[in-house]
Amino acid sequence: MINKNLINSKVWIPPVAVFFLGIANIKGQEVKKDTLREKEIDEVVVVAYGKAKKTSYTGSVATISSEKINSRPVTNITKALEGQVPGLQAVSSSGQPGSTASIRIRGIGSISASSNPLFVVDGIPFDGNINSISPNDIESISVLKDATASSLYGSRGANGVIIVTTKSGKKGEARVNLNISQGFSSRAVKDYEQVTTDQYYELYWEALRNGYKSSQISSQQAAQMATDNLVNALGINPYGINYAKPVGTDGKLAAGATALWNDNWKDILQRTASRNQVDLDFSGGSEKSNYFFSLGYLDDKGIAIESGFKKYSTRLKINSEVKKWLNVGANLAYTNSLQEAPPSSDSRTDNVINAARVIPSFYPYYERNADGSYKLDSNGNYIYDFGKYRPTSALQNENAAATLPLDKNENREDNFSGKGFAEFTFLPELKFRTNFSVDLVNYNGHYYTNPLLGEGAEIGGSVTKTNSRTLSYTTSNILTYDKKFGQHHINILGGQEFYHYEYQAISGSRSQFSLPYYYEPDAAALLGGFTGNSDKLGLLSFLGKAEYDYQNKYFVSGSVRADGSSRFSPENRWGTFWSVGGSWKASNEDFIKNLNFFNQLTLRASYGGQGNDKLSTYYAYQSLYDFYNNLGEGGTVANKLPTPDLKWETNLNLNVGLEFAILKNRIKGNVEYFQRQSKDLLFGMPLAPSLGFSDYQANIGELKNTGFEFSLFTTPIKTKDFEWNVDVNVSTLNNKITKLPKGSIVSGTKLLQVGGSVYDFFIPEWVGVDPNNGNPLWKTITTDANGNTTEGTTSEYAKATKTLQGSSLPKVMGGLTTSLAYKNFDFSTLVSFAIGGKILDTDYTMLMHNGSSAGRAWSAEMLNRWTPENTNTDVPALSTTTNNWTSTSSRFLYSGTYARVKNVSLGYTLPSDYFGKLGLKKFRVYVQAENLLTFYKHKGMDPEQTLDGTTYYRYPAMRTITFGLQATL
Repeated sequence: MINKNLINSKVWIPPVAVFFLGIANIKGQEVKKDTLREKEIDEVVVVAYGKAKKTSYTGSVATISSEKINSRPVTNITKALEGQVPGLQAVSSSGQPGSTASIRIRGIGSISASSNPLFVVDGIPFDGNINSISPNDIESISVLKDATASSLYGSRGANGVIIVTTKSGKKGEARVNLNISQGFSSRAVKDYEQVTTDQYYELYWEALRNGYKSSQISSQQAAQMATDNLVNALGINPYGINYAKPVGTDGKLAAGATALWNDNWKDILQRTASRNQVDLDFSGGSEKSNYFFSLGYLDDKGIAIESGFKKYSTRLKINSEVKKWLNVGANLAYTNSLQEAPPSSDSRTDNVINAARVIPSFYPYYERNADGSYKLDSNGNYIYDFGKYRPTSALQNENAAATLPLDKNENREDNFSGKGFAEFTFLPELKFRTNFSVDLVNYNGHYYTNPLLGEGAEIGGSVTKTNSRTLSYTTSNILTYDKKFGQHHINILGGQEFYHYEYQAISGSRSQFSLPYYYEPDAAALLGGFTGNSDKLGLLSFLGKAEYDYQNKYFVSGSVRADGSSRFSPENRWGTFWSVGGSWKASNEDFIKNLNFFNQLTLRASYGGQGNDKLSTYYAYQSLYDFYNNLGEGGTVANKLPTPDLKWETNLNLNVGLEFAILKNRIKGNVEYFQRQSKDLLFGMPLAPSLGFSDYQANIGELKNTGFEFSLFTTPIKTKDFEWNVDVNVSTLNNKITKLPKGSIVSGTKLLQVGGSVYDFFIPEWVGVDPNNGNPLWKTITTDANGNTTEGTTSEYAKATKTLQGSSLPKVMGGLTTSLAYKNFDFSTLVSFAIGGKILDTDYTMLMHNGSSAGRAWSAEMLNRWTPENTNTDVPALSTTTNNWTSTSSRFLYSGTYARVKNVSLGYTLPSDYFGKLGLKKFRVYVQAENLLTFYKHKGMDPEQTLDGTTYYRYPAMRTITFGLQATL
């Protein structure tokens, strides 16, 4: 039945709310108590240097539970955040196993300084590789977004804070949890469609003919020349000796000609990969202590051959009440990982992803006889075809299928993280906590090219080994006073923190191996380069916070932190950062309670300033030099100009929010408006090359990010056996430069100017194809002496005018989560989406050449090229003479709007009657799918690209199907 109190009151009830209530109270069904949602309504969240009740907290914080993290078959926790937190943009720029996602919270906070958020693990800033944290060890993740939430971390939290809380043992019987999964991965997005062998030969014949035609050569002569030279131009005849000239002078394939092979290079360079994961943990606790111990194993193969990520991890976490006045704890974690990462993210000829795309299928990967049969060596084995006959555009002398198994592209890491604390209780309301944390990362890179096959054979093979050691530690001493006086409550925090960072690196290379299958530098004869460097950084901080609330209705807070950074000169070393915030829990007011409508209603606002010192160099204010060897004599050359006046970049953050819950917490929501202004932007100001310096570090301008965030959590149906939850979050973003020292700055394909965003494309505008001759056309804009502008077109790319063509940043981002539970079955799905923004697809241009790149694969779109019979097209005429039409322009700028089914999970928990007999507390089997479906217009390109919106021959995202079981003893 519908609640009569709600009907009798004079409060308007949305029809959808009545619908939800009506369905939820299905006649004859016993409705379970909303224990989960009622608990969430006033849940305790982890915030800076402590915890707080979500409804009374004055800052903006979003929390992700362990259930939402563990339901994702991801290697790195950064890839589990997308679509789950409003205002957080997580972009997986590479599908290479072991890679991380780029994360931005509430927009881009800087132009050239880092915009990465701070990771805090169990209350202490974390400097290790985020890959080292096993998702199975995580209890929750809190994302701090505004100044009140993150200002206590000062400069380190200027771009937001992500707090990771690891699991702890709980009081009671010891528990053993086991999670085993087996998965299979393939491409999440099918690659660009290409022409067939028959189509390619006819198209390239056309390109040859058009290239030959001139005032001295007639069309008939050019056609004959194209027929005669086609096989020689491409280097191979897949149609056999019976069709020496497979395309006639009419441009059509000879009757009866059939390709003798069709070797799709993706079939040999890419694969359906496996993913194996095992997590085991033991936990328990008593009245005065608890423990958590975990072991983890992951073997995640990549879809590219010889790529993958293997990890072994362990964690031990102990907390103990030694005395009534003393609590101590330790959290030790170690991870050993091996990432096999062949080149897969740039335009190198040995890029395994690019090679699978640009070599057409008529070039075989095993050597063939004239009749199409395989050539065999003396042992009867296939012989890899390195294509010495191939044109250079078709990766001449390359065969990654042959060389990669003999090469090494290994990144090994040892990550150790140790944390310890001691908390002293002087009075019930007065506590002192001292923390120490150390993060040690030892990295070893091993890159070896074999001396037997491929490019390495010309130099007898080569090897490069790189080692780096990163050590950082943080100490903090925090005094907290928390006291209630009748209807008053105060919380005061004060403390000091020190952060120290050290980095050391060394690298060397050698070549000319005398024997194969020896991979270490000792086995090579010729010494190559040898380099080494080190860096240090220090940050001393003092911080304080005060919170006050009255009657659990009115809340105010303020914080201040002073940071001294070694990145700046002594005169500008210190920066002071602060925040103020307040909230009103209106639902505790009598006049709101009497409405019998709101279960929760809180209005909050905050404002504050933070600093950013994350420059690309640790010594930006000093003169920097490069060292050179000049015939055995050492020499130095000035590399950077001194900038002693360089100072902190400042972020000013405004946040206004409204949180509500109605209908017995069946509908909860949160609406927030934010404004994030960055001042004194740290930026490398370009200099004229004639001055001998590329740029200098300066504080140049201001930047503003504004937007709205909306979250809604609903339970449309809840009965004894069935529950349905639907959650949605949406955020908007408007990024704008508000001040620059001069009119504009061109940076690559982007233009920085007042009123624009940091990622505005500044490239020539594509007009189309000249219907009269098939030439490409770009827009030109000329200005006369009187300032009058005239628009025109040109077929010469160098004469095209660059204009603004939109931003890569999406206007709207969000996620939709649906979960259903029926008896022992559970089902959930997560859809993430982005609306707006643009992507410059430079990968696609590799397949769109006009014919000047002989032998390189062609997109199926080339079938729509200009011909005298097809003049209404945006693909120019073919020719072996380049027309530069694939140069950067708006022609290859595509909408960034997309939606992706990030995760689908289906599970079944055996009834206790079954697993109880086996001594189990829980036994669940499940199947999961990651990146199951992608909805996007521009087929072939993965819409999840880098933040600047430019593709770069990246490793594609993977679709992973996983089967597993979870057991608790």
